[in-house]
Amino acid sequence: MSETANGRPAVGERIVHKTFPPITRHTLALYCGASGDHNPMHVDIDFAKAAGFPDVFSHGMLVMALLGQALTDAVAPGRIRSFSTRFASITQLGARLTCEGHVAELIEGKGERQARLALTAKDEKGEIKLAGEAIIAL
Repeated sequence: MSETANGRPAVGERIVHKTFPPITRHTLALYCGASGDHNPMHVDIDFAKAAGFPDVFSHGMLVMALLGQALTDAVAPGRIRSFSTRFASITQLGARLTCEGHVAELIEGKGERQARLALTAKDEKGEIKLAGEAIIAL
């Protein structure tokens, strides 16, 4: 993270950036086992089609986990004060997600310098799948 003359990152600066390989059926099956979320919408194509979808799709919490991994790759976990997200749209099988976080605001909180990061997970078409924010200690 580059810093300005006052020792802080600049508003607008990209802090988080990571691209993940395409989400595969294997990824979804592994996530089912690891998370305990065995909703057939994520692994059973016949079930997904009967519900009106063209195929299975990713767990929202899997996408959140990827965004969290991108965040902790860029910021030491001990500096993260909060992390929250909201789901924006379904993440299709095969999506290649890019997770980013930019400094939205510099703040003071609980006696320390902090930054609020605006976070997104987007697919290769630029469609936002997940949006959120993190507060980090500087």
